[in-house]
Amino acid sequence: MPPDYQVAAGLDVHKKFIQGTILWLNGTKIQQKFPRTPDGLLGLKDWIFEYKCDVVACESTSDYWVCVYDLLDDRVPVIVGNAADIKTLAHKKTDKIDSEMIALLALKGMIAPSRVMPRSHRDFRKLVRLRHFLVRKRTDIKNRIHSILDGELFHLSRILTDIFGASGKRILQGILEGASVDDILRSLPPHVRERKKVELHDLLNQTLSQGALMQLGHCLRVVKQLDTEIERITDEVHAYAVQKYPREYQILTSVPGIGTIAAITLLAEIGDFKEFLSGDRLASWIGIVPKVYQSANHVVKRSITKRGSRLARWILIQVAHAAARTRNTVLRDWYEMKKAVIGTGKAIVGLARKMITIIWHLIVNNEEYVDKYTESESPKPQKMHTIRIPASPNYTLEEVLTLLTDALGFLKKRDPDPI
Repeated sequence: MPPDYQVAAGLDVHKKFIQGTILWLNGTKIQQKFPRTPDGLLGLKDWIFEYKCDVVACESTSDYWVCVYDLLDDRVPVIVGNAADIKTLAHKKTDKIDSEMIALLALKGMIAPSRVMPRSHRDFRKLVRLRHFLVRKRTDIKNRIHSILDGELFHLSRILTDIFGASGKRILQGILEGASVDDILRSLPPHVRERKKVELHDLLNQTLSQGALMQLGHCLRVVKQLDTEIERITDEVHAYAVQKYPREYQILTSVPGIGTIAAITLLAEIGDFKEFLSGDRLASWIGIVPKVYQSANHVVKRSITKRGSRLARWILIQVAHAAARTRNTVLRDWYEMKKAVIGTGKAIVGLARKMITIIWHLIVNNEEYVDKYTESESPKPQKMHTIRIPASPNYTLEEVLTLLTDALGFLKKRDPDPI
């Protein structure tokens, strides 16, 4: 049953301004434009309270809606609707028409409110997202360093697995400081120096151009600064997660494939798991379920919806890859079974969805993950053989029966003594 709203305010929120419309049930409307500044927001607040609006609605456009929500939520219900859903119901023409349509949909109770987390949790989530942003930038700078070295034919990555490890950093720092080959080699750990002495000696005898050395120095200093900031943010978000969600953090880290960063990210992006009625609802909110198109009895399932948090989906896929590499676990066996049928990519996405539903069940029931396999009881993986039969609506019944007969004959040749 839709709520009994008499007056609704619709806000079309932009970076520099907010277009507002107040709409009554009899069709009366007034519109006004406010700058997105502190004074403009206070003017918007007074305007909404002056006409005693029962509800305020806006789209979840970037983070522009946050200041409006925090300003009005304690005095009047604020609905933050999904922009894609509102766009489906309303054909946008101008900002005024858009704000009027939002007010109309709110007045009729046709906007499904999005989940809005408390401000303290939103600050925690922003900090986690900032950490991931800095990690991506650090990766970009590291790739740039690889490009600089490859452009100078200085193939250090062919000798060291990670040129940004302890040995790689000492070599690059020695090159920047103009140290001799022998001094650089003496600074390396004994096991690296003895195993790769010849390759490193030949490589270090090469010279880098002055321009390459300048670029390399700038990039290494940026990487060092990013390392410091990322480590500092990691300590802050880890302390917050352990203090605010101690049991949830413990349960998450008990699941195969989930480490410290993955657990913190999931807590930041999802928040309270108990707000969802089921694991499937949580998977749908994250956007890791397939799109479904149904007409009469014809049902088509396509790629995942990707409607929720992009970072939550990304970290779940990484967790699924890690779980698929674990040994003697049910998750690994499930992945191997699905991979033989639907392929690697779809199997990983399916495993990610399965894991988030398991995580929801564990947290709601306050249980830690326990795998039913132990190292001594772990079953040997069985290879699955699949036979793909081409199907087409143009085949006749006789042609389909012929294909099935050929397939059965093939199976009998592979297994001469069927059970």
